[in-house]
Amino acid sequence: MSQAYDPRHTAVLLVDPYNDFLSEGGKIWPRVQPVAEQVGLLDHLRSLIASAREASMRVMIVPHRRWEPGDYETWDHPNPTQRAIMDRHSFARGTWGGEFHPDFQPQPGDIVAREHWAQSGFANTDLDFQLKQHGISHVVLIGLLANTCIESTGRFAMELGYHVTLVRDATAAFLPEMMRAAHELNGPTFAHAITTTDKLTAAFAGTHA
Repeated sequence: MSQAYDPRHTAVLLVDPYNDFLSEGGKIWPRVQPVAEQVGLLDHLRSLIASAREASMRVMIVPHRRWEPGDYETWDHPNPTQRAIMDRHSFARGTWGGEFHPDFQPQPGDIVAREHWAQSGFANTDLDFQLKQHGISHVVLIGLLANTCIESTGRFAMELGYHVTLVRDATAAFLPEMMRAAHELNGPTFAHAITTTDKLTAAFAGTHA
């Protein structure tokens, strides 16, 4: 497995690591918390990112649009999530909730992609361009949510020709059924690998053993 993740050509894509999603007191944390705690989300995110950096792999943060006053209000057809953001002001720019979790701040050498408006980290952003400019062929998707932004970004990556890895316990969703849909039903239709943090960190370690 380690040979599949050449550090020169692998990037870990950390999707939406906002306080509103990942921190106590975040607007969406109460909905994510049961599944996140069941799978050990925060510890696994920390472990994977540390392992990737130790292996000299690229870490890219793939952030959602930070809400600003007026967002979506004049759109012809904002999607259900965007309508909810209009109501609750998730990830509001200039607020604590719209800041990255303190454990997942960008480090030197990391790349922060342009913010995505909907669920795919590729649509209307520079993510594909950044990956190509850095010679990336393999992407490992971690963060939130398993059945929305992770799935949409992974599908788009597959369509663009990337090797896609999903990590069962480095993501979360609002319900266990959504996790099952993401990893048992939908993931196998586009992902090249669906694995766990322990297996993946072992593979990463093998790249520089």
